[in-house]
Amino acid sequence: MSKSEMLFQEAARFIPGGVNSPVRAFGSVGETPRFIASANGAYMTDADGNQYLDFVGSWGPMILGHNHPAVLDAVLNACRQGLSFGAATEREVEMAELICSIVPSIEMVRMVNSGTEAVMSAVRAARGFTGRSKIVKFAGCYHGHSDSMLVKAGSGVMTAGIPDSAGVPEGCTQDTLTAVYNDLESVEELFRACGSEIAAVIVEPVAANMGVVLPEKGFLAGLREICDRSGALLIFDEVITGFRLSLSGAQGYFDIRPDLTTFGKIIGGGMPVGAYGGRKDVMKLIAPSGPVYQAGTLSGNPVAMAAGLAQLQILRDTPDFYEKLNRKGDSFFEGMKKAVQEAGKPWRINHVGSLGCIFFTDGPVSNYAQAKTSDTEAFASYFSYMLGHGIYLAPSQFEAMFLSAAMTEKELEGFLETFKIYLKESQAK
Repeated sequence: MSKSEMLFQEAARFIPGGVNSPVRAFGSVGETPRFIASANGAYMTDADGNQYLDFVGSWGPMILGHNHPAVLDAVLNACRQGLSFGAATEREVEMAELICSIVPSIEMVRMVNSGTEAVMSAVRAARGFTGRSKIVKFAGCYHGHSDSMLVKAGSGVMTAGIPDSAGVPEGCTQDTLTAVYNDLESVEELFRACGSEIAAVIVEPVAANMGVVLPEKGFLAGLREICDRSGALLIFDEVITGFRLSLSGAQGYFDIRPDLTTFGKIIGGGMPVGAYGGRKDVMKLIAPSGPVYQAGTLSGNPVAMAAGLAQLQILRDTPDFYEKLNRKGDSFFEGMKKAVQEAGKPWRINHVGSLGCIFFTDGPVSNYAQAKTSDTEAFASYFSYMLGHGIYLAPSQFEAMFLSAAMTEKELEGFLETFKIYLKESQAK
């Protein structure tokens, strides 16, 4: 029995499901979670000493690779000065100034501790600013595990009041409305029904929690127009895309300015952190300057701020960083697409920049219903094969692949060669 298997058995005695987040479980792919002991550059090493080329990158923030020397030095220096103060620090000011200087839509920003907390707080701010209660989200878009965001996607355009988790009372989700991603008419229908009650539309500008689903031309601009017309706010959840697709995130990449934006751990170099920010007239309502309450003892943790500052400054100051990374991503995912076509498979590769995903389905994937047509058993076979050949992917069909700047062309070509062999062997079965 491997050490990872032994650790998982022990973990299951004390931790629900043996993991501290469901996304770490390997149940859907018929595997045991690999317990990671260390990571450096483009690789992770598990408790048994197996090394993997890492396409998860702590779910996105390791855009520079693991243990980047400048980030590591910043963390170690900050640790020597103290791990947590529960008080204001200079680094918080530096971080706020940096984010506001590189994301045009953000005039003020508040640090929090996770993407979930950032979304929860941004939604509260939108409700406080507009005096309205209802929120529009999209089926298949994940915005953290706060009660009001855990809503099941129904077959109808307007789905409200159906919690997607035990322990969430229906009253917590009755003001959450669900539309269809990439379908502006589904959004218009909601606004025709109750537009005067809708405080905000929240969207992943690139949906990366149902696999990777790109916005179709005009979709994000259409949301901006609908919100402007109705007096609702537009919230971009950039926990995945923030500082990933471009220095100013998906909003810079697609040239759409939201009213509020949420960020996750990429602004902490992978450490536990989040933030939300946007228009000054909205953000000035946040306590203590306004009546919308939000607080956090660990918000702006000095070690996390040091890590985030080091990483964001590298991203800002490295010429052509995003052009090079996105070009690398385009080449890699187009390579996957070519391999699939040459093997005569109908599968789909969706990608944008350094984000991508393979869907084991023969139709286009532009919304949640289409994503769910993917053959999850085929994905499990693919996942297990790649894992067995030293490639670490997210253990779910409905997650993204993340490239990092630490990955070399040779390593990505190695992935493609392994992928081609998998395609050939799966065809022979």
